[in-house]
Formats: sequence, C-alpha cells, structure tokens
Amino acid sequence: MEIVEILNDKVIATVASVGSWNLLDMETEYAVGLEINANHIRGKSEGTVKATGFPIHKGKKTMVWEIKITDENDKLICISRCTVAVIKKNKAK
Repeated sequence: MEIVEILNDKVIATVASVGSWNLLDMETEYAVGLEINANHIRGKSEGTVKATGFPIHKGKKTMVWEIKITDENDKLICISRCTVAVIKKNKAK
C-alpha cells in the first residue's frame, strides 16, 4: 500500500467522522466506522488536495457518506463511500 493510499484513507475517515459528529445528538449518540470503500484514481505527490463529504444516507442506526478527494485543478484523486454505525450511549446510573 502506498503512502498516498494511507493518507487518503485517513482523510476519508476524518471527513466521515466530522460529518457524522455534526449530525448526531452528542449527548445520547456516538458514531464508529463500519466500512471504507475507496477507489484511488490517481496519485498525488505534491500540491494541494481537497476532501468533500456528503451524507447519502442518514438513518437511525447507520450513516453512509460519499467522499471525494480532488486536487487544486479539481481532478479526482479518490472517490469513496464510508459507512458509520450510530450507537446510543449507555445511560448508566
């Protein structure tokens, strides 16, 4: 596995995590990753990349995110789907 693929996977997980965090009730829920599916279209060894995420499903128990990583010329570097589980926090007394 190349360094670029590792970096892309970490970026993908971060975008899905931050996106999920913004949609959850943090008092009662948290999210954990279930699956990352990524297609690495081209490599990038220098310059700037941009990651954008969009929720394509927000259910009570799961969320599915589409994440695209592009370069400074809007060329697609990676496209991904990330699934997270929404888990209710225990209300221990």
